[in-house]
Amino acid sequence: MVEPIQGEGGVNVPADDYLAKLKGLCGEHGVLLIFDEVQVGMGRTGTLFACENYGVAPDIMTLAKGLAGGVAIGAMLATDEVAGAFTPGTHASTFGGNPLAASAGIAALKTIINGGVLQNCRAAGDRLYERLDRIKEKYPFIKDLRGKGLILGMELDGAVNGADIVKECLKRGLLINCIGDKTLRFIPALTVSEKEVDEMAGILEGVLEDLVDGWSNNNPPPFCE
Repeated sequence: MVEPIQGEGGVNVPADDYLAKLKGLCGEHGVLLIFDEVQVGMGRTGTLFACENYGVAPDIMTLAKGLAGGVAIGAMLATDEVAGAFTPGTHASTFGGNPLAASAGIAALKTIINGGVLQNCRAAGDRLYERLDRIKEKYPFIKDLRGKGLILGMELDGAVNGADIVKECLKRGLLINCIGDKTLRFIPALTVSEKEVDEMAGILEGVLEDLVDGWSNNNPPPFCE
C-alpha cells in the first residue's frame, strides 16, 4: 500500500518507472497493489487520480476528502477480480454511502471532470511551480522543490525553521503548512486563480526577504524567536 505521491511524508514524487516496477513486483509474488489516493486523488495532481500520471492502475484504491467536496465520505475502489471476493457484510464504512455524502460525491465528481477543474489545476499548478522555482533560485537555503499539479513541497535546509515561516505567512494572509519540520507544503483549492497564485508567491517572498534581512543585520526577525 503506497501513496502514488507522498503527501504528509514531504510531497515525495517517485521516479517515473517506480510504480510500474512496483506493480510488476506485486504481480510476480501474488501481492495486491493498493494506492492511497485520499490526499492526491480527485484532481489534486492535474489528473483525476495521481496514478494516471504514471500509467499504472492498482488492484485497490482508497479515496476520501476531496471525493465529496468537503462532506465526510470514504470509498474503496477495486478491480472486478478483487471485488468478487466481497460478499454483503464483508466490508462497511461509516461515511461510505449515506445519501447526503453520495449526492455530494456525485456533484463533486461531475464538477471536477466536466467543470474545467482539472485543466485549471494543471495551469495553476504550472504557474505555482514557476513562481516557487524563481524563489528557490534566489535563496540558497531552499534545497528542493517538488510535486505535481497543486500539491507542491519546498524543502528547506536546517538553518531555517519552517514552522516560523508558516506562522508569519498566516499573519500576512497566506495559509500553508510545514511537514517534517523542513518542507513547506502548498495545496491550494483546485479552483485557485493565477492571480491568487501570484499573490501567494508575493507573500512568501516577502517573508523570506525579511528573514534574510534579519540575518544580514545579525538580528533575526521577530517571527524567528
